[in-house]
Amino acid sequence: MVKIPVALQLYSVRDDCARDILGTLKAVADMGYDGVEFAGYYGRSADDLRKMLDDLGLKVAGTHIGIDTLLGDELKKTVAFNKTIGNRFLIVPWLPDQYRDSKAAWLKTARLMNEIAKKVKPEGMRVGYHNHIMEFQPIDGEMPWDIFFGATVPDVVMQLDTGNAMYGKVSADGVLQIMRRHPGLAATVHLKEFSSKDEKALIGEGEMKWKEFFKLCETIGGTEWYIVEQESYAYQPLECVRRCLRNIRKMLR
Repeated sequence: MVKIPVALQLYSVRDDCARDILGTLKAVADMGYDGVEFAGYYGRSADDLRKMLDDLGLKVAGTHIGIDTLLGDELKKTVAFNKTIGNRFLIVPWLPDQYRDSKAAWLKTARLMNEIAKKVKPEGMRVGYHNHIMEFQPIDGEMPWDIFFGATVPDVVMQLDTGNAMYGKVSADGVLQIMRRHPGLAATVHLKEFSSKDEKALIGEGEMKWKEFFKLCETIGGTEWYIVEQESYAYQPLECVRRCLRNIRKMLR
């Protein structure tokens, strides 16, 4: 077993970040998070962000960026920015229709991601893809998630979002099976709860089989970061993510 650090996807506290990015990062660090994953940079330069992170002792677990930032001349800019902030994981969280509207499109996108992975590997970086719900809606009897990751090279990160998968009608056991079908690809994973009874459930309060999931991450997943993402709020966002981390720490003991 290995100790995997826990980061926060800052989209969880996006309004707080927009008001006061430094204050929000400090609050996240004070909670005990080891790092953060970006989804936008709030108008700050890479140098500014790096200083904030270093001063607070936070690492970067990844960033969510559009596929367009990884193509053509934009790729060089993206690599430079992320090298400055200390990020290795360039994760695409969504694809326009033409990249995913058929099995052939998914296979073509897999080839594209393989090419990008080859380009960023010398920089010490990896590209990856993050699921929502559509990846688990069958195309010609096959799951797009399996079509895609059946065609990508091992350097392409499978960023499995547990809650999104379950909202896509994947059972908790099904989430575990995804990990088993694609060993070694889950370098970063999104921890998100699913509850059929409470849409505002925090991590540890719903139907996801967390202990089994953590064991797979620690043994076969190749997981380097757990990343909390909370998108529904029974409390203020910062309080929600504080409680999520508390619950995770209890389960990991």
